[in-house]
Amino acid sequence: MKFKRVFTIVTDSVGIGEASDAADFDDIGSDTLGHIGEYWKGQFKVPNLQKLGLSNIRPENPIEGVPVADKPLGFYGKMHETSVGKDSMDGHWEMMGVPVKEPLGFFPNGFPKELLDKIAEFSGRSIIVNKPYSGTDVIRDYGEEQLKTGALIVYTSGDSVLQIAANTAIIPLEELYDICKYARSITIEKPYRIGRVIARPYVGTNKDNFERTSDRHDYTLAPTSETDMDCLKNAGFDVLAVGKINDIFSGQGITEGVHTESNHDGMNQTIKNAKRNFNGFSFTNLVDFDAMYGHRRNPEGYGKALMEFDKQLGEFLGLLKDDDLLLITADHGNDPGFKGTDHTREYVPLLAYTPSLKEGKSLGIRATYADLGATILNNFNVKGNEIGTSFLSELK
Repeated sequence: MKFKRVFTIVTDSVGIGEASDAADFDDIGSDTLGHIGEYWKGQFKVPNLQKLGLSNIRPENPIEGVPVADKPLGFYGKMHETSVGKDSMDGHWEMMGVPVKEPLGFFPNGFPKELLDKIAEFSGRSIIVNKPYSGTDVIRDYGEEQLKTGALIVYTSGDSVLQIAANTAIIPLEELYDICKYARSITIEKPYRIGRVIARPYVGTNKDNFERTSDRHDYTLAPTSETDMDCLKNAGFDVLAVGKINDIFSGQGITEGVHTESNHDGMNQTIKNAKRNFNGFSFTNLVDFDAMYGHRRNPEGYGKALMEFDKQLGEFLGLLKDDDLLLITADHGNDPGFKGTDHTREYVPLLAYTPSLKEGKSLGIRATYADLGATILNNFNVKGNEIGTSFLSELK
C-alpha cells in the first residue's frame, strides 16, 4: 500500500514507560502516560487515541482510564531510542535517519567563564544565574533583577541547551535573537558543541506576573548528514513543517514551515494541511506537553492538554482520505510524576492509522526511531540513509 500524504504528529515528551537503558540515565521507574493516568484516577479520557490502540501498546499494564481496544482502528507499537541523549533534537533527528551517536556538550554546573565572557562582550550586557534551572522558576527568581540591571539570564538543564531569558520590555525580541544567534555561532564545535541555544522571551512587571511568550526560538545544530526530509525534498515531494520542526532541523529539508503558538494552534495548522492537496510529508511537533507540563511536573495540566489534543485529533481523523497515513509518536519522555524536571528515557508510542484499513495490529517494539523515517521513504520510493527498518509492508 502506498500513500499520497503521510502525516506525522510528535506529541513532544509523551513517553510510554522506561526504556531498556533507562538505568543509564537514572530514569528507572519513569512512565509519562502511566503516571498521568494514575494521577487522574480513571478520569483520563482520550477516546480517539484509545480507539487507535494506545493502551494496546501495553496490554499487560494499560493506561488508567484508557481501555485496551478490542478491535483497534490503528496499528500500534513502541520505539526505542538509539541516540546517546534524550533531547528533542536527538529524538527528531533519529526519526529522520540521523541518530546522534556522539555525546553533545552538557554543562550541569554552568557554562565556562570564557564562553560567557564572549556573550557578554558581544551583547554589552552582564550575565546572571548560569546554572540548571526551571524556565518558569528562573524568571520568577531573577526577572526583577533583570528589570533593574538589564543583565542576561543564562541557564541550562539536564539537556544540551544554553537558554537565555529576556524580558522584552528591557531586551527587545530582535536583540535577544541576535544574541542567541551569536551564542549559537560560537558553540557549534568542541569543546562546547551545544545541541540547542534557546531564546526565552517573557513579559511582566514583577515576579507575580512574569509570563513566557510564544516567541521562543530554538537555534539547533545543523543535521550532521542528509536527513530523510532532505531526501524527500530532493525527490520533489512536499515537506511541510509545523511548530518547532523548522528550528530542530535548522530549516533543512523543508519546503514550507509554519511557526505555532500552542498545541491547539499546531493541530489547527495540521488540520489546514489535511484540507490541502499536497503530495508528501507533513511533520508536526506539539511542544506544550513538554515545555508547559512535563518540565513543570504538572500531571493535571499534562492530562488536560492530552485530552484537548484528543478532541482535535478526532476532527483531524475525519479529514483523512483512504490514501493518507497518520503516524503519532513522541521524541522522548518527560514524566510529570517522576523526580527532577528533566526529560526521561522512555519508549515512545507508535500509532499508525489509515481510513483504508478497518482494523490494526501490533507493530511490536521498534529498535530505533529511524523506523519511522524509513517507512516514509519506502512509501514514496525514495532512497535514504538506510538506517531503520520500514514497517510499511506490515500495514495491511
